[in-house]
Amino acid sequence: MTAAPRKILATSALPYANGPIHLGHLVEYIQTDIWTRFQRLNGHEAYYVCAEDTHGTPIMLKARADGITPEALIQQVGDEHRRDFAGFNIAFDHYYTTHSPENRDFSEFIFNRLKEKGHIEVRTITQAYDPTEEMFLPDRFIRGTCPRCGATEQNGDNCEVCGATYAPTDLADAVSVISGATPVLRDSEHYFVRLSDFEPMLREWTGSGRLQTEVVNKLTEWFDAGLQDWDISRDAPYFGFEIPDAPGKYFYVWLDAPIGYMASFRNFCNSNGVDFDTFWAADASAELYHFVGKDILYFHTLFWPAMLYGAGFRTPTAVFTHGFLTINGQKMSKSRGTFITARTYLDHLDPDYLRYYFAAKLNNRVEDLDFNVEDFVTRVNADLVGKVVNIASRCSGFIEKHFEGQLSGALPDLSLDARFQEQHEVICQHFENREYSRAIREIMALADLANQYINDHKPWIIAKDPDQRDELQAVCTQGLNLFRMLITWLAPVVPDLAERSAEFLRHPIASADALRCIKQPLLNHPIGPFSRLLDRIDPDRAQAMMEETQLMFDEPTRPSAGKHLHDDPLSSEISIDEFSKVDLRVVRIQTAETVEGADKLLKLTLDLGGETREVFAGIKSAYDPKTLVGRQVVMVANLAPRKMRFGVSNGMILAASGTDDAGGIFLLSPDTGAEPGMRVR
Repeated sequence: MTAAPRKILATSALPYANGPIHLGHLVEYIQTDIWTRFQRLNGHEAYYVCAEDTHGTPIMLKARADGITPEALIQQVGDEHRRDFAGFNIAFDHYYTTHSPENRDFSEFIFNRLKEKGHIEVRTITQAYDPTEEMFLPDRFIRGTCPRCGATEQNGDNCEVCGATYAPTDLADAVSVISGATPVLRDSEHYFVRLSDFEPMLREWTGSGRLQTEVVNKLTEWFDAGLQDWDISRDAPYFGFEIPDAPGKYFYVWLDAPIGYMASFRNFCNSNGVDFDTFWAADASAELYHFVGKDILYFHTLFWPAMLYGAGFRTPTAVFTHGFLTINGQKMSKSRGTFITARTYLDHLDPDYLRYYFAAKLNNRVEDLDFNVEDFVTRVNADLVGKVVNIASRCSGFIEKHFEGQLSGALPDLSLDARFQEQHEVICQHFENREYSRAIREIMALADLANQYINDHKPWIIAKDPDQRDELQAVCTQGLNLFRMLITWLAPVVPDLAERSAEFLRHPIASADALRCIKQPLLNHPIGPFSRLLDRIDPDRAQAMMEETQLMFDEPTRPSAGKHLHDDPLSSEISIDEFSKVDLRVVRIQTAETVEGADKLLKLTLDLGGETREVFAGIKSAYDPKTLVGRQVVMVANLAPRKMRFGVSNGMILAASGTDDAGGIFLLSPDTGAEPGMRVR
């Protein structure tokens, strides 16, 4: 008896509208997308919604710095995010924005409900205030000297050197990151949610099997330390929703960000005839799942269920938490050349490669995973191309050439087919449990069996004997049916490959109920002509992606695979002592030449005055090499050598760049009279 279809709503953390999507973010969106695609293929009514997270001080300041309105900024960044998500085949049912009327309505409704029930109180607090910018400063917009270890240039809430946490008022020599002014202390009234009111409910909810063991252990620490009341207001100027009947007070972005899940789904329901209450009412029968990074646990496992419960809505069925992404064993960092944006990846490689590689590593625990470029190339080529696609390649030509594309009417090895079918429920359970790596291992083990079957029966030998044509057709039919089962299981992981395979097989693979129909073989069935379903990864393309990333030289960024922190400053300042370590020298370009196989690089030989250096510079789009010979420029002379596919780059020349690489790069040159080797001061 077939179980009734489930109703499922899944969400991913909302990307913050102040920067590009990178591979760390994509861990979560790919994880969620695979799970919801699997649910749909299993015949369930599954929806996947998300939205731009658009409010907060960083958005306000970045828009001001760019000379545009916050609305224009979030539209611009949102368009870029949508383009990148589409490039990776993230199949949102709806992608919205938190700067919406629905989100305002839900935020005000939840706030008023909590207020009516006595869960909100107003208190006067003392905060750091920037007298130049005339605004209160979030902790992350204050820098100073750590009160414990004396380290300079530390954030207003914690020291990155000794790990101490403190109030920004504890910092010595504090300055505003925005203006450089010394903050002053001012009082302000703020709204707080009494989180401790919900402790009994939260202890029951967090202990009911909805969360991973690692998450429960972390929450136990927070419970033992005592739940802190939550400040949900911010003072003007602030980009967000103004609190009702509180002029100059705004909802803190972390209040309305998770409410964006509800708002996005409400907007979707209004346009598609779906009943919102079935998913969000207190007695909702549907399932609700949130996929998040481990850096935003507090908000999703304490604040969010408390807000929902206090306002009379249902709480999440479960919150699924994942770890961070590292690149070649290192934290994601622009300065290390390991900050790979979604767009940089898509400019070089097929999205299915990354989707498969992440799936092959993801499990249902809170563990970090590593994107190792060499392992990535080897694994994708060996598994997807060498094992799975190879089966179709080895069998299809014989069916097309000798049988006019028609499969036989029976399978010659029913025991092998049964062996595949026996693993169906196992593989599906792994996908259901988000144990993708285990599902992939099972699928690849079966792919090995299919290839062994073909090796044992050698259709290329059978084809030479006209009297064995029936056997040839049957063996190849068996092989192609095994391929169909494998690619159907993989359809949530590699949707583009699945779509091409479906066209070749002339059979739907990614349709609703595809998994429930997987055991019915294709017999007496016509297939289409075979064309290359997936190319091997060219190692040079993968290396070119890394080299382009290395040219994006900037400050390190957090390795989070979840969302950006709302209160991070727009950029990091450095001290004069740190800057003095940079050795800037005048150099003369002796030779300049193009680099074979590189789209953006020129190879330069630089004269430092008695010493020569070879440097690779990403300026090919702006400069003809012949025009650079003899020109004087400025270089960073004490930069550590960087090994690249084309050689070792011993330094970096300085250039300014606009938003358009074509003609938007400008080398920095000293005035007439400067000599090679002179230090720039």
